[in-house]
Amino acid sequence: AGVWQSHFWQIVVKVKADNGVVGYGYGGGGDPACLVVNQHFRELVVGTEIETVDDIRALWDRVYALSLPYGRKGIPVMALSGLDLALWDLLGKTQGRPVYDLLGGLRKPKVRGYATGGKLEQYRDMGYTAVKFPPGKSASEADVRYTVDMARQARSIFGDDALIMTDPYMAWDFDTTKLMAEALRECNIYWFEDVTTPDHLEEQAALREIIHPINLAGGEHEFTRFGFAQIARAGGLDIWQPDVAWCGGITETLRILDIAREHNVPVVPHRGGEIWGLHIIAATDCEDLAETHPERWEDSADKLWLDEPQAVDGYLTPLDRPGFGVVLNEAML
Repeated sequence: AGVWQSHFWQIVVKVKADNGVVGYGYGGGGDPACLVVNQHFRELVVGTEIETVDDIRALWDRVYALSLPYGRKGIPVMALSGLDLALWDLLGKTQGRPVYDLLGGLRKPKVRGYATGGKLEQYRDMGYTAVKFPPGKSASEADVRYTVDMARQARSIFGDDALIMTDPYMAWDFDTTKLMAEALRECNIYWFEDVTTPDHLEEQAALREIIHPINLAGGEHEFTRFGFAQIARAGGLDIWQPDVAWCGGITETLRILDIAREHNVPVVPHRGGEIWGLHIIAATDCEDLAETHPERWEDSADKLWLDEPQAVDGYLTPLDRPGFGVVLNEAML
């Protein structure tokens, strides 16, 4: 995978205003994204006034346009996501307001979390009522049997009313997805996530009807409103999952939500339980569902963001502090 993929490919973007206020954002792309931020985006940002949300939107459009020849998707947009989140954090701190307040205020004082991983009994004991487990990655008899066993365990542990999902992380193809859907029919699976690569939109569109009532979810590897408009035209997914720290930040996630609204598509941001996604879920019409990885909270030495909300009885609450409300653990940099 390479060193650039450590910590989910994440980078920290720091923006400091003339008044000394510092905003922090979280982007993707690793070392290459750092070069983009420091050697190109920086010259476009320095000297810009950020006093309103409209100012952030205008700067986003300018940076996107001037990075277009090498950008549009991938690492440059991941880098732009980090910059955008840093600007939202900066504006919130400058005005003494949480980011969710900049977005119009809380619609959801607490957000239902779902746990991603295989420690099913632990997640249940933490109060979760929704879980996403790792399936087998192939159509082999052993992998199908493993996936069915995991789904049955999850349903037995969490009960009939829980949401049960699974994510093969682009390891399945069309036929494997059909096979898994049939094998798991009795388990009432809520969604299959990222069954194929995002380039297989026509296959995904065809699979939606075949695997129904299982939903087809995805979008964490798609970028900007333009990418999600392609998904909409193809009818490729039942549930959209933009990653706020990759798809273009909060500014672009809001535009993606506009398109989703037009097409009546529910949105469940990827890694939505992290502070960046949590604010936008709590303040918009995103679905009341936020992904968490409980193992991240087990080792305090591995926490990049201090004071980040943790699930309590399966629910998360955004911090009532200026900006995103978290503190950077500079010892990890």
